[in-house]
Amino acid sequence: MSDTTSPVPRVDDWTTDWDHHDPRWTNDPFPIWDELRAGCPAAHTDRYNEGVWLPTRFADITAVAHDTDAFSSGHSGVTAGGTVPRGVFPPIHLDPPDHHPMRRAMLPFYNPKRIEGWRSHVLGICDDLIDELLPRLAAGEPVDVAAEYAAHIPAATIAALLGIPTSDGDLFRRWIHGLELGDNDVDVRKQAVAEMTGYFAGVIEARRAEPGDDFVSVLVQAEVDGAPIDDATLQHILALQLVAGIDTTWGVLGASLWHLASHDDDRRTLVADPDKIPTAIEEFLRAYASVSLWRTVVAPATIGDVEVSVGDTVMMAFPAACRDPEVFDDPATVDIERQRNRHVAFGSGIHRCLGSNLARLELNVAVARWLERVPSFRLVPGHDVVWAEGAIRGPRSVMVEIV
Repeated sequence: MSDTTSPVPRVDDWTTDWDHHDPRWTNDPFPIWDELRAGCPAAHTDRYNEGVWLPTRFADITAVAHDTDAFSSGHSGVTAGGTVPRGVFPPIHLDPPDHHPMRRAMLPFYNPKRIEGWRSHVLGICDDLIDELLPRLAAGEPVDVAAEYAAHIPAATIAALLGIPTSDGDLFRRWIHGLELGDNDVDVRKQAVAEMTGYFAGVIEARRAEPGDDFVSVLVQAEVDGAPIDDATLQHILALQLVAGIDTTWGVLGASLWHLASHDDDRRTLVADPDKIPTAIEEFLRAYASVSLWRTVVAPATIGDVEVSVGDTVMMAFPAACRDPEVFDDPATVDIERQRNRHVAFGSGIHRCLGSNLARLELNVAVARWLERVPSFRLVPGHDVVWAEGAIRGPRSVMVEIV
């Protein structure tokens, strides 16, 4: 699978030709979103599918998320100069009434009490990683806190929930990278999806023969509308849990540690008073939200005062919504003690993230443990932060050293 960054023509006008793979968007999308929100709250591009709309206001994005009659979840992204990808990964790509029974079958595994039971496991993952990194840091060697810490925590946690080997983490991240590049390389996307579904075919077969208490075992024994879930659907459900559970949390956790490495006052505040970490995590979720999702227009509709047509695609950029000054005071400032914070980092509407309790647990434990054991660190001068491209935002490389 290719590891190269997708080449894309430069954007000259973000209002009529935006591109979420343009390096300026990848590295710093906030000025772009600010400009669009003020002057063109529903931008458009013909680069993907048969045209894609980009709302940037909180009210417009959440309105699209809640209007399941006009804006369908029934597709899985965009393709440069092509048609809409049609791989369906339940429940996130299902509309009512099909969505509710499938989500309901999964909810018990993600309830707060059950997720809290994973706290010590996540803590152990963090400690094992820090045990490996601390000697290098103490010896004056820089470490990549995004690639060597943040990336591994959600991967190992999701693997444990699914009952699959944590040693396959490199595979998981390779598939994620393939999906990241898939907007501009259909073959790379298809390969990643094929590998994931093939991988989970074997896992499902093993659980049917010998079920345990993991998420896969729960699903192979579950029924939706009185019938068991078929294997193809199970494969897509599990692929979604893997990707959605790793990539998104990795992005916010990496950005949180990048922020603390570059904002000494905030780092010192949280080290001195760890009780403030949960509030800080909510602010990191807002300021560094990672997830954008797609919708297809299936009935005549408007986004704000812009008319959209049946067949159009919409990118719901929740990170842009989380920076809207109509909703958040001084949204560009990361205030780790912000009290009024109704962010939509986990989405909005019926598809609000099923795993939000798990993500919050991982973020709180991972940041708290890092600050406890590595209380003084900074960005390594001369090393650029590398950001993911595409619909999921977050740093892929953040080099740090002990101060």
